[in-house]
Amino acid sequence: MNTRLRLISVLVVLSLGLSGVSCFTEPSGSTGATSAPTATPTPPATPNATPESPSPTPTTPDPTPSASPTTEAGTQPTPTPSSSTAPPPGSQPTPQAKAASGGIPTDTRVVVNAPAFRMDIFEDGKLTKSYKIGIGYPEFPLPTALRKAETIIFSPTWTPPDEPWVESSSKVKVGQKIEAGDKLNPLGLIKIPIGLPSLIHGGKSPAQIGRFASHGCVGLTNAQVHDVAKQLARISGTQISEEQIAEYEKNKTETKPVKLTRPIPVELRYETISVEDGKLHIYRDVYARGTNTEENLRKVLQTYSVNLEDLSESTRAQAMRALSQMGRDANGQPVMDGADVGNGGSSAKSPKPKSEQEKKAAGRVTRTIRGATEVAIEIPALAGKGYPAPSDLDTGSPPKKAAPSRARRKK
Repeated sequence: MNTRLRLISVLVVLSLGLSGVSCFTEPSGSTGATSAPTATPTPPATPNATPESPSPTPTTPDPTPSASPTTEAGTQPTPTPSSSTAPPPGSQPTPQAKAASGGIPTDTRVVVNAPAFRMDIFEDGKLTKSYKIGIGYPEFPLPTALRKAETIIFSPTWTPPDEPWVESSSKVKVGQKIEAGDKLNPLGLIKIPIGLPSLIHGGKSPAQIGRFASHGCVGLTNAQVHDVAKQLARISGTQISEEQIAEYEKNKTETKPVKLTRPIPVELRYETISVEDGKLHIYRDVYARGTNTEENLRKVLQTYSVNLEDLSESTRAQAMRALSQMGRDANGQPVMDGADVGNGGSSAKSPKPKSEQEKKAAGRVTRTIRGATEVAIEIPALAGKGYPAPSDLDTGSPPKKAAPSRARRKK
């Protein structure tokens, strides 16, 4: 009897963990949720960071944490799944499997920092390409995790998940197959699974980049995701030409998965306080996790051997004002220290509404951010330190056409 009860409990927990599927569609043969190659060992995660929920199945801690060589606060720590016992897709790793985040990778990987609306590609520790991105709504946040990209899927179909936001729609129905190229298909030309419930995918307009734009995914324009596909193929050693990619994108009637020769780690971070290119950056706490605190600020500065008291009075006051200004949720409301509210850290599906009116209410999401999203502060003691500035940044905006030159009139 006890064994049966335990089995039922495990099944219930697993169903809750997997029910938060949002952008994700039918299985593609690869979830990207298992462990990825590790980087240089790092110091322990900052105790102030807000942990994720424990996994329903235990995992064995990896003795060589995978993250970056330095530690910063104001973050959600990046979990490192064990290579021997990876957590099931959609579940959250155990606290023991976590590693610190915030530093510069020493390997080849993709790094996404949601509060900065930024995605970077590193090759052997060198930043080679950066993208401005759209991120998940606060009601469907990007997770904090170490995932991996194994497959690029061209002309993907989309199956609307069993979620209130789908049920409240008059255009699509739960379980309905939306063909590739259909205007109702939000995935665009390419999707790259990175573990339930998240994808990197196209289909976004330039106006959606740098803001909330998806139900738990990294959103890009079709031009951006085309470039990401090329970059991932190149750094993974996958033989696929520009002509082949163009042909796959052109043929919208055939979904074409291309398996990468080797998986590429994808590190999903939540860092609101960081040192970048010699400046202190404080980002908006978009998921209301309470990370913009004086304690976290001190930890970040101390990582670079700088004390808050060492700053000039005016700079210190500027930093404290920035913490207050950025310590607000998307609606402009102050966030409690260490809070994880508004479903910002939950992947479980909300209870189904009982009426049509409740369905529509449950389908609403936060689409805009009131107020500024970032404060950057010059601090001389941080010169030349920190995470690198964007490299070859793709903002998602189409390139501006050069104005036609007018021939000079002959006198």
